[in-house]
Amino acid sequence: MSYSNILIVKLSAIGDVIHALPVATALKQQFPAAKITWVVEKPAYDLLTNNPYIDELVIFDKAKYKSLGGLLKHGRALARQLKAKKFDLALDLQGLFKSAAIIYLSGATTRLGYCNMRELSHLVSRPVFGPNQTGHVVDRYLDVVRALGCEVNQPVRFPIQITAEEAMSAEAVATHAGLRQGNRYVVLAPGTNWPTKCWPVSHFAELANMLWQDQIIPVLIGGRGDQRLSEDISQSASIPPVDLTGKTGLKQLAHVIKQAVCFIGGDTGPMHLAVAVNTPVIALFGPTDPLRNGPYGAGAGHQVLLTDRACRDCWKRECPRHEICLDVITPGQVYQTVGAVLTKCSATPPKNSTIKSKK
Repeated sequence: MSYSNILIVKLSAIGDVIHALPVATALKQQFPAAKITWVVEKPAYDLLTNNPYIDELVIFDKAKYKSLGGLLKHGRALARQLKAKKFDLALDLQGLFKSAAIIYLSGATTRLGYCNMRELSHLVSRPVFGPNQTGHVVDRYLDVVRALGCEVNQPVRFPIQITAEEAMSAEAVATHAGLRQGNRYVVLAPGTNWPTKCWPVSHFAELANMLWQDQIIPVLIGGRGDQRLSEDISQSASIPPVDLTGKTGLKQLAHVIKQAVCFIGGDTGPMHLAVAVNTPVIALFGPTDPLRNGPYGAGAGHQVLLTDRACRDCWKRECPRHEICLDVITPGQVYQTVGAVLTKCSATPPKNSTIKSKK
């Protein structure tokens, strides 16, 4: 069966939207004449701009729908907007009440969801239970399009388009912060949305010192909410890392990560962004399962370091034992893994580069 107007609903978060990108690719390759529309929330919108496999973006502003009055006022307008597109296929890759409501309002004739549907969303879209329902979330999403007859090319790609203007602006921000073009650097992402996913400040600072000694520049990244964390790391390090925290948009951040020799961080959106732009990842995992949420892609040079605790994979935001989940992963372990990644990627750090850093 062929489709001409396809709706994808994947609203957030950043990592989840990245995980769903290969779905659009597979759909466009199978149905090249189809128009693909993606409904997304504002924080992840930039990830989808200029994408060759997505024809139209619709922003879902969830703040407008938090009250009954807002739902009545804006829901009708959204329904009119979506129904006018005459979707013959809608995919719910969020699997929540709000995504189910959007799918229902779209009026799509065929509605499918992935295997982990919650909040009664399975009553609106039929869940697809494919061969990867216990595997990585990327493959769980791809099972949905496989059920439609789509071929999934290997290796799986995550199309994020960085324009020349976005690259230039990223380089300008980096240069202003003290990162000179041509120097080798490692991106450090200390911020997470769960306390249990955090690697200690002291560990990041010690790792930064080790990297400086090898003339590899440590670069801190994150959102504005991570600025205090980055400041603490800078104050604890012998030489402050270059700090880009809160200074980049998503596409600028993608460009900065793409130029890095590797990325170090936990189970967060920036980690999955590093995977998408083909930068080797050293992922620090404890409360979540790397088989489901880890850096995707075998043979891509990614490394996962697991906490040595019997309670790992607990999926708890806060530790009931009041332990620091990841502190048993030492800076020395991560530093050795950086060396292994650089060796595998045939990357040799410069020995006589001039390094400028602003605190």
